[in-house]
Amino acid sequence: MSDEELGLIRQAQHGDRLALAQLFQNHYSFLYKYLLKATMDPQVAEDITQDTIVRCMEKMASYNGSSSFSSWMITIATRLYIDRMRRRSREREWIRREQGIRSIRWQFETQGEEWSNVLDSLSRVPSPQRISLLLKHYYGYSYAEIGRILGIPEGTAKSRAAYGLRQLREEMNEDG
Repeated sequence: MSDEELGLIRQAQHGDRLALAQLFQNHYSFLYKYLLKATMDPQVAEDITQDTIVRCMEKMASYNGSSSFSSWMITIATRLYIDRMRRRSREREWIRREQGIRSIRWQFETQGEEWSNVLDSLSRVPSPQRISLLLKHYYGYSYAEIGRILGIPEGTAKSRAAYGLRQLREEMNEDG
């Protein structure tokens, strides 16, 4: 790290906005090009570059010089990108589940079967708990049988069913 950069960092840490702006201007292109290669998406790279600069501004006082300033920025940028990808993955999973629920509801209704609020609430219970709950309370299997079917200990089957039932009750109370 050059003496000039070290001086800019110290000034920025003491509230010098011009030093902070200069520091980010010096590293912007490097950061953006890294993110462009990491994301393979110019818009995402631009968004995360901006988010990284904001985060670095917020955390500037915590930069301790144990790594180069550019490495510190890349670490923050990489974590922001990973967080964004996790969030998108969860969003895609939610959309997929909602589309599946709509498809199942449509199948029920076109076959003249009722789609009840219970089924709607049940769809929001996580799969492991929902399966144990269905096997126990809808199909009447014992916890030992559920454990064998799912390849889990009997106690785990019991706790999943209990937790699923509690979640189902909470979902139904929220619905009305």
